[in-house]
Amino acid sequence: MTLLRIVPLVLLVLLLALPTAATAQLPEVSPQAESEPNFEDDGADADDPAIWVNPFLRGRSIVVGTLKDAGLTVFDLDGATLQDVAAPPAPGPEDAIGRFNNVDVVYGARVGKRLEDLAIVSDRGRDQIRTFAVDLVAASLGAQPLRDITAEDPPFVFNDTQEQVNEQATAYGVAAWVDERSRVPYVVTSRRSRTELALLKLVPGPGGVSYENIDRLTLPSSFPVPGGTFTPCVEAEGEGPQVEGMTVDANRGLLFAAQEDVGIWRIKTSRNGFSGPVLIEKVKEFGAPYELIPDEEDPGEFECEITGEAPPGVGGEHIAADAEGLTIYRGAFGSGYLLASSQGDDTFHAFADRGLGGYLGGFSIGESGSIDSVQESDGAAVTGVPLGSAFPRGLLATHDGDDENSAGGDATNFKLTRWENVARAFDPPLRVDPFGWAPRLDF
Repeated sequence: MTLLRIVPLVLLVLLLALPTAATAQLPEVSPQAESEPNFEDDGADADDPAIWVNPFLRGRSIVVGTLKDAGLTVFDLDGATLQDVAAPPAPGPEDAIGRFNNVDVVYGARVGKRLEDLAIVSDRGRDQIRTFAVDLVAASLGAQPLRDITAEDPPFVFNDTQEQVNEQATAYGVAAWVDERSRVPYVVTSRRSRTELALLKLVPGPGGVSYENIDRLTLPSSFPVPGGTFTPCVEAEGEGPQVEGMTVDANRGLLFAAQEDVGIWRIKTSRNGFSGPVLIEKVKEFGAPYELIPDEEDPGEFECEITGEAPPGVGGEHIAADAEGLTIYRGAFGSGYLLASSQGDDTFHAFADRGLGGYLGGFSIGESGSIDSVQESDGAAVTGVPLGSAFPRGLLATHDGDDENSAGGDATNFKLTRWENVARAFDPPLRVDPFGWAPRLDF
């Protein structure tokens, strides 16, 4: 049975924080490589990356990135495109087309009688989850590594009818893990323009992999603050402050979820459901006054504009809305860091003990030769595993929402940065632990 729970307000007692401090100048790190540009005029809008580690030829590992209407892109560690995967067409002439929003990679997932490495994708346009198997041989040869193994007609995640799907309150962010004993893959997906999360179990379906609903959780859309209630700005009636960036620490049974205009939640998550949400980090704009401003480029649409500062002690100190991509650097013996994208000021931030510890500092990703800086970053993915000569001590892959050096119009892409460059930006430096964690032994 699907469960639906509203987070009790008593869980929000941790909202009181220290006074907001002015953002200090953060250190800048240099990227090593970038993917090819994706142009908005072609319907290609980069968003979220995931790293697949090749078990034998580490230098032939790949990055899978979502391009929304243009589906998926797969590229190597030099940024060269290996494969483009189209999003599904609309089921009818008046219906929404496929729109791939977020992606996650899992290893050794049970698919029928086989264990497969999977790329799991949220299809925001169709309100579905799609599953792709990673072909080790193809990846090692520099060929097209993804094979769509999604069932013929997967169910809607949040909606009941195609008419509801067309309103696009649909599957949005995604995070996945594999159960330690059964090797069954599980997926958490968020709902666009709502505060709802769904826990899904991947199961066999007609012609491929489908899923069944295990649990639901609805996060708050308003919050008590001194003197009243804070409701984050939304751009249309009936919407709520959505979650997109997510990551799962399966060993600890924890989901970290970034509610864009609110902050980062830590949620107990298992194959049986959700429990115990705690807001561990707020955005700076939490509690700040705002107003809706007409969008000059899109008549009839509105944008939220902050008109003042949050009262002292209400807003966070580090992340500027939107809170976006979350990813975990895993080291030896359970060590590591939670990294978060601060989209509002083009920075990234690290938290100790894989999100259970305190704030450690932040950084930005700057220019490097012909590679431009990272701006307006949505998704991010990190691994400490050595990936050949280009990334001998690990890799941080990040979305770049404004690929400034691309000719031909508005463009987005992904940047690839050596983990040791990130680690050295901190004082004291973060761990560089290239042999501390192996994805296929993390069972």
